Amino acid sequence: MSAYRIAANKLRTTSILSVRTESPTVTTFTFKDRECARAKPGQFLMLWIPGVDEIPLSILDVGEDGAVSVTVKKVGEATEALHRMKAGDFVGVRGPFGNSFTRKKGKILIVGGGTGMAPLWFLVKRLLPDVERLVFVMGAKTEDELLFMDGLKKMLIGGNRQLVATTEDGSCGITGLCTEPLDRLLTNERFDMVYTCGPEPMIRKVFELAEKCEVSFEASLERLMRCAIGLCGSCVIGKYRVCRDGPIFTSKQLREVEAEFGSSKRDFDGKRIPL
Repeated sequence: MSAYRIAANKLRTTSILSVRTESPTVTTFTFKDRECARAKPGQFLMLWIPGVDEIPLSILDVGEDGAVSVTVKKVGEATEALHRMKAGDFVGVRGPFGNSFTRKKGKILIVGGGTGMAPLWFLVKRLLPDVERLVFVMGAKTEDELLFMDGLKKMLIGGNRQLVATTEDGSCGITGLCTEPLDRLLTNERFDMVYTCGPEPMIRKVFELAEKCEVSFEASLERLMRCAIGLCGSCVIGKYRVCRDGPIFTSKQLREVEAEFGSSKRDFDGKRIPL
């Protein structure tokens, strides 16, 4: 194991600097960590909630001052415990782990759904200075669940930048899923790369549209993760381990695991279960 991986895998303790509510069920936490401050868009970390559990989280942002942010949805015991924490409380950190998005220039299409917006926010900030055009399609069930919308509106101002919002209940933007505007966008304009993160059935649909239009594609996948360094195998998809070979996968890699991609994952016992 490389010196970098050994350093990244060492558990460090740090205090929470700030807590920001994003929606009724989603909160962003910021802290300092020297190793994670070196992270690239798409990488993840393991956050330990003392006395409860350790969970994998995509890195939302790394500030110029080295502050690291993660955005967490309340979905179970560990995330509920984390949501009760406040500035000054201590957590444990390992990481950053995994690979990162390929930074492309030219015309870029980004598609995000739910808390899958987190790594895409980090990606947009790094891409904007160099791209020719950037279109960001974001989706959620309701307007309250459209994460980082105000910040994206400020970043995506200008003739070569566009933000498209969709909600399932029609409370904001286009009514329907965030995949619905994609066919038109990909038909009317030639993009150099499509990036996506969100619920896996959504990612599968974006993948199929990108394949149809023969556009380069990268997706961030989520699986059950324990070790984060490729040893336990709990995050396997086909021949790949998401924590080590991903979490960013290309269209070529996803073609190799089409039997599982978008339809199933492994549970705590290693059994394949529907998504």
